[in-house]
Amino acid sequence: MREQEKGEYNPEVVRRVLRYVRPHARYIALAFVMMLLGTGMMLSGPYLTKVAIDTNIAQGDMPGLVRTVLMLLLTLVLSAVGIGAQFYLVFTTGTKTLAALRADTFAKLQHLSLSYFDQQEVGDVMSRVMNDVDTLNQLLTHGLAIALSDILQLFGIVAIMLLMNWKLALLSFTVLPVMALSTSLFARRAQTAYRRTRQKIGAVTADLQESISGVRVVQSFAREQVNVARFDTLNRENRDANLGAAAVASAFFPTVDVLSAVATAIVLGVGGLLVLSEQLTVGVIVAFMGYVMRFFQPIRDLSQFYAIFQSAMAGGERIFGLMDEPVTIHDAPDAVELPPLKGRIEFRHVSMSYRPAERVLQDINLLIEPGHTVALVGPTGAGKTSIANLIGRFYDVESGQVLVDGHDVRKVKLQSLRGQMGIVPQDSFLFSGTIGDNIRYGKLEATEQELEEAAKLVNAHDFVSDQPQGYDTAVMERGQNLSQGQRQLICFARAVLAQPRILILDEATSSVDTRTEMLIQNALGRLLKGRTSIVIAHRLSTIRNADQVLVVHEGRIVERGTHESLLAARGLYYELYMKQFAAIEEAPQDTE
Repeated sequence: MREQEKGEYNPEVVRRVLRYVRPHARYIALAFVMMLLGTGMMLSGPYLTKVAIDTNIAQGDMPGLVRTVLMLLLTLVLSAVGIGAQFYLVFTTGTKTLAALRADTFAKLQHLSLSYFDQQEVGDVMSRVMNDVDTLNQLLTHGLAIALSDILQLFGIVAIMLLMNWKLALLSFTVLPVMALSTSLFARRAQTAYRRTRQKIGAVTADLQESISGVRVVQSFAREQVNVARFDTLNRENRDANLGAAAVASAFFPTVDVLSAVATAIVLGVGGLLVLSEQLTVGVIVAFMGYVMRFFQPIRDLSQFYAIFQSAMAGGERIFGLMDEPVTIHDAPDAVELPPLKGRIEFRHVSMSYRPAERVLQDINLLIEPGHTVALVGPTGAGKTSIANLIGRFYDVESGQVLVDGHDVRKVKLQSLRGQMGIVPQDSFLFSGTIGDNIRYGKLEATEQELEEAAKLVNAHDFVSDQPQGYDTAVMERGQNLSQGQRQLICFARAVLAQPRILILDEATSSVDTRTEMLIQNALGRLLKGRTSIVIAHRLSTIRNADQVLVVHEGRIVERGTHESLLAARGLYYELYMKQFAAIEEAPQDTE
């Protein structure tokens, strides 16, 4: 859903929010009844005051005055009960509605294709889920209840004033055209101002998230002052956007107060003359004064509600814009369940692009037999990771086919495909929880014995056992309390425990020390045995034992064969070996 640039509100946002509210219709109906009770009792106050002055006091009716006062007290109590119950019911409805909306937003994020996250800042996405949803929260839990109550008050006050004295009522309403003009001007400026505030807070959140996540890089390059200056600029823009919105509101609210004072003066002046000429009673004037003061308070509240409403519209546009993002990778209508895999992988004339006119793979043909290990080597940006991504259908081909056991990956259910795969990325990402939770991530029902066996297989058990609470040791955000090598071993154990038929190692040992790599290499033989494995290689020791080595260059497979045959051919692989792999082999062994 595209964000609207014109119009006071977005009817599509309202319609979709109401769809979330609809399941709580009974709460809303009861809240409306309570609203009628509270508003009705509140509006009876000035009229009872009139009765007390003109009937009870003027006629010296003490018992009548006592009854009127008691009735006034009763209306105050009932008004408080009605308004309190109304706010509770509306707040409950709003909270439940927003919880459902936030849950759906999170679910949408979990299913969005990787191509979406390639183009979005994490901080901006978080701002949509948190800050923008909060704007709707303010609307549903506070603003809406106030607005409906104020509208009822306005209609009730107008009706009562017209019934009491229509001439004086019409005189006091002469300020309404000016009020309507002021409201129209405020509405147009408020819409632009509040949309800008949502955009700016998104930019601030995105920069904050990025700077905190990359704080080690920031400090290692002494970029603190540069980042502070950049954040200061974004922060000032956010401040200016909010000040602009506040300036619009600050110009409008005093106008309401002035017009309220003018209307009060009209009632007091004209009404006073009518009293002096005995055409009106004092009680009516007092009641009119009470209603006039009540009349402009709802208008002031409604103007504040409009500010909340505009902010919610801007936030809602961003939320539902996210909800409407197409999921480009999804199950086809006729997708079938993939049976237990043997692990045969075939690429037939595959080409793909991440962006139009920027092809990253061109006419890729390859065949990997079940249980074989294939190493992908080549310069950075050659397309190695892209080939691996296509196997799990994280992206779709532009042309050609990717087949697993003879099934086109576009025609099978994603869960049945990815559930039989294991991936160990270069960036060893760990989640909050314990070490055991992270290893179990792909197999939640795993027993303690299975957990330990997986860790032993990749030589992770010893270092985990040395932790203060063993497998129950808490993992800090992104595993910051563990070394890079330890995090990588946990990722290997996670992949092993899931017992995948296809295993992808995406430069999984490139960022670990030599000692840790030796631990991993000792386990690789057991890890890869019986599994179809695709290894995006960074170090030669992995490549030597591969059944087939594919050299990728500029999106094409330019060489293929065994390690020995490719060295003998003295082509690109030989050049890479001499420049990179040989240097790594000859480098002093860092045992940390």
